[in-house]
Amino acid sequence: MFGVSYYAALAEVTEGKPVPVLPKLDTQDYDRRMLVLALATTTPLDTQSDLTGQATASTSTSTPKKAPLWPAKTVYPNAGALLPFNRIIAYYGNFYSKGMGVLGEYPEDVVLAKLRAEVANWEAADPSTPVIPAIHYILVTAQASAGKDGMYRARMPDSQIDIALALAEKVHGIVFLDFQVGLSTVQKELPVYEDYLKLPNVHVGIDPEFSMKGGEKPGTVIGTFSAEDINWVAQYLAGLVRDNNLPPKILVIHRFTDDMLTGYKRITPLPEVQIVVDMDGWGFPAKKINTYNTVVAAEPIQFTGFKLFYKNDTKPPSAGMLTPQEILRLKPRPIYIQYQ
Repeated sequence: MFGVSYYAALAEVTEGKPVPVLPKLDTQDYDRRMLVLALATTTPLDTQSDLTGQATASTSTSTPKKAPLWPAKTVYPNAGALLPFNRIIAYYGNFYSKGMGVLGEYPEDVVLAKLRAEVANWEAADPSTPVIPAIHYILVTAQASAGKDGMYRARMPDSQIDIALALAEKVHGIVFLDFQVGLSTVQKELPVYEDYLKLPNVHVGIDPEFSMKGGEKPGTVIGTFSAEDINWVAQYLAGLVRDNNLPPKILVIHRFTDDMLTGYKRITPLPEVQIVVDMDGWGFPAKKINTYNTVVAAEPIQFTGFKLFYKNDTKPPSAGMLTPQEILRLKPRPIYIQYQ
């Protein structure tokens, strides 16, 4: 399996410069773990069955069944990929705002203590999958006012990214930089932060809710990204991976309605970029599970995620947040969990 240890991978020297030597991808373990996610099971798998969960022709003469949606058929990732060998547990927010998530709501020591506790909960719930903590920082935030350039978004200063990196280092974790583009575009916003996106422990989140294709103010309607937007981001990140000899990046896409993400069949995971669609809706457990099943699990791309809200998920009529054990019963199992 591959964890964060690849950041300290052995290096060989080429023309006086160290070059990371990444481990080879264990495709058998990758396939096995993908099937475990698809079936939500810890039962040892039949190695004579293919990834559709159906018996091969040599073991069955029955009429082949229609292939299930999961695991999604995609390319193998490059060596050093974090998924599906690990589960990521992320804390979300912006350091300037107490209302956007736990990162800005509590002081650093409380944030780290709570994050470590959630990591321990998930390690206990699924001991077969190592857990990597993450700081998921909203770097470009949608705004109610237009701003000087009329884009209805604010870019955070580099000093705030440095805080996110320092927090992640204290828990031996990774960082996600999240983009709420407003009336701007991913094509304009991501390259602004390219120096940070070149770091091997920095990944990306994008939020269709605040991508206002029709020119509306953020928050007045739910926005959208198309397959072409997603593919542009994936190809851009893949270029950084190739040019800088990096392990694969992870791209998280938030979603809680059908129209937030269009043309999912045209989205193309790449060896350099692993794509997670994260169920971003809040509410009582049955509502959240229904949203997951209808807008995330029903449209497979590569991996799935699930977001939990410490406050909004506990409002009446909810009796409480979903537990790790309950989330692990979902099919497919989410491999990325975010707390707000």
